[in-house]
Amino acid sequence: MADFVLELAENVAGVGVKTSYGDPVEVDGSTVIPVALGWYGFGGGNSEGEGPQGSGGGGGGASIPLGAYIGRGGGDVRFEPNLIGLVLAATPLIWVTGKALKWVIRALKR
Repeated sequence: MADFVLELAENVAGVGVKTSYGDPVEVDGSTVIPVALGWYGFGGGNSEGEGPQGSGGGGGGASIPLGAYIGRGGGDVRFEPNLIGLVLAATPLIWVTGKALKWVIRALKR
């Protein structure tokens, strides 16, 4: 099992940059580099001992497109956001901030 985990770690070590940025694309003389928030995870199990033998595993991931960097000749680079993707990525942060402010306000009222 340990060998499998080490082999898996070697295979997915370089996936992060490729998942987050993708390949640059040339469009009408401009270089477009897509940007995405990506994550993945794996799990596994094993049962040794009395009773039925069993094992299992699984994995999954997700990616939210955030926008693209667009570069033109002469060093002009700008970020074009994907507003829906940015809202999806910011929602958990906004929720946690709201909860924290609620706790702070309650503590200050006491």
